[in-house]
Amino acid sequence: MTKQTFLQGTLILILAGMITRFLGFINRIVVARLMGEEGVGLYMMALPTFFLVITLTQLGLPVAISKRIAEAEARGDHAKIKKILIVSLVVTGISSIIFTTAMIVATPFIASTLLTDERTLYPLLAISPIIPIIAISSVLRGYFQGKQNMKPQSYAQVIEQIVRIACVALFVKLLLPYGLEYAAAGAMFSIILGEFVSLLYMVKMFNLKKRIKIRTRFFTYLTSSKNTLKELFSIALPSTGSRLIASFSNFLEPILVAQSLAIAGISSTLATRQYGELTGYVLPLLFLPTFITHSLSVALVPSISEAEATNNHTLIHYRIHQSIRLSFASGAIATIVLSLFSVPILTYMYGSGDASRFVLLMAPFFILLYIQAPLQAALQALDLARPAMWNSFIGNACKFIALFFLASNPSFGIMGVAIAIALSVVLITLLHLGSLYKAIGFGIPWKDIVKMIALLAMTWGVGQIIKSIYENINPGIIIFISLLLLLTGIYVLFLFLLRFITKEELKQIPFIQKWI
Repeated sequence: MTKQTFLQGTLILILAGMITRFLGFINRIVVARLMGEEGVGLYMMALPTFFLVITLTQLGLPVAISKRIAEAEARGDHAKIKKILIVSLVVTGISSIIFTTAMIVATPFIASTLLTDERTLYPLLAISPIIPIIAISSVLRGYFQGKQNMKPQSYAQVIEQIVRIACVALFVKLLLPYGLEYAAAGAMFSIILGEFVSLLYMVKMFNLKKRIKIRTRFFTYLTSSKNTLKELFSIALPSTGSRLIASFSNFLEPILVAQSLAIAGISSTLATRQYGELTGYVLPLLFLPTFITHSLSVALVPSISEAEATNNHTLIHYRIHQSIRLSFASGAIATIVLSLFSVPILTYMYGSGDASRFVLLMAPFFILLYIQAPLQAALQALDLARPAMWNSFIGNACKFIALFFLASNPSFGIMGVAIAIALSVVLITLLHLGSLYKAIGFGIPWKDIVKMIALLAMTWGVGQIIKSIYENINPGIIIFISLLLLLTGIYVLFLFLLRFITKEELKQIPFIQKWI
């Protein structure tokens, strides 16, 4: 089994994340061009139900499997690894059968009553067979992560997107003559094929790399795995709770926003447009760097778990510091660029810069979001998934309270929603930091905080100069992109000057090693 270092695994995941995001963007363009707004609407209405069922089916096991296998690997306990795999496969197998059946039975009610559009019946039915496929994939993904081999799941992500893009046009075109609902079902079926092919790839890699035989003495291992089941669920259930809190929050938020803005005297049409600007234009931009922080988080869980299993507390603190430093470095440039150039970015992307007021308000606070994911991953890796779940609950509860009181006030209106979302980001991040300090005495050193402030100040100063150059010449998208690349290049130089990226870390990157 090929094992990567923490940074190598992170870079592999980041590269795969960039490719899959680009391919996903192409997929959305294809679907939109073929089915139009109404067809995409049917497609998008069915997806939240699918995501919720997948969350319930996985039961948070990928993170739990990753942690427990990393611990067993550090101790050389291959019997424990086999128990983890067997228990996980049985649990996800049973849950996938239950939730697939429940989804098929409940689909008519969901389509006609909850989604209020009977045409969503077909895409919901079409996507239901994917549940057992993703259930098995989640177990294998957790296994490879625990082994600190990020290549199989990264390749599988890219394969899944390629197959989906290759199939979506075919099935949508074949089924479109029968109606938009059938075309949406065809788009869903392409997701199933993509996931199935990626699963086949991971199964092949598992068979090639494994050192254990799953079927040998299967029931003997299963009956002696009670403690293993408890160990997995001690992480899995709180992790599922965190995801369910996020899912429920996403479900409840637009309802509360609509009601609060109505109390403030804002018409439903205007409220929908303003909320669309905030969630459709601004939040995707603010969340853009999170694919990097997510990659760091995935690689961080097994790395910390391995260090904890060997009682290497120094390495645990170093890994958390390292992930925060790199996450901040990835998010700081986004914060500066969005704060300085929100109007041209939004204008070039959406044809209007009206939503820039949201960006200017939220971007400075969202810099804490970029270190939130590694902090949560560290808590999960340290068997502190329950505090992480409660932190998320407190943050979201405070968000809704603040949202209602601010958004229902005509003086704030939709800006109250933006403030509430920013408040939630800040609160959850600070609570995660507090939990880590209480558990292991972890805190961000003052030296790092000073370096973070210096990085922001230096980049902001250069950014202001570049902004004035842009405003004083004939603006155009080519010039704009060129100036952003210039700012990014200077920013990378600052990262090296302030040692956000060290020479030792660069040596871990294979294609850079020979140049150092």
